[in-house]
Amino acid sequence: QVQLVQSGGGLAQPGESLRLSCAASGSIASINAMEWYRQAPEKQRELVARSGSGGETNLADAVKGRFTISRDNAKNTVYLQMNSLKSEDTAVYYCYVEGYRTTAFGSRRFFSDWGQGTQVTVST
Repeated sequence: QVQLVQSGGGLAQPGESLRLSCAASGSIASINAMEWYRQAPEKQRELVARSGSGGETNLADAVKGRFTISRDNAKNTVYLQMNSLKSEDTAVYYCYVEGYRTTAFGSRRFFSDWGQGTQVTVST
């Protein structure tokens, strides 16, 4: 099985920075996409940033120029560096990881999992 553990987040004032981490562990054979989503109160979950297996990254228009997604493949960890935070960035942030895991019989099976969520609050 695969487990995702998020860390980081918390309270920040407008203009400040925060960093989120999401570490995947378990019987991982390979990881394809690693993504960050967020969900504000009474709003739908939205994609914030994506890191593909080939190193390509995509950011939502609302965070371009302020957020950066990166990954450490050796550690199976994805990061979200959030700079110049705004009040509208307030949300619960979730990581999403998909790839292939190794089963007890040595075969590969697709997996996709969500992190537990981390609250980010931007307020004076």
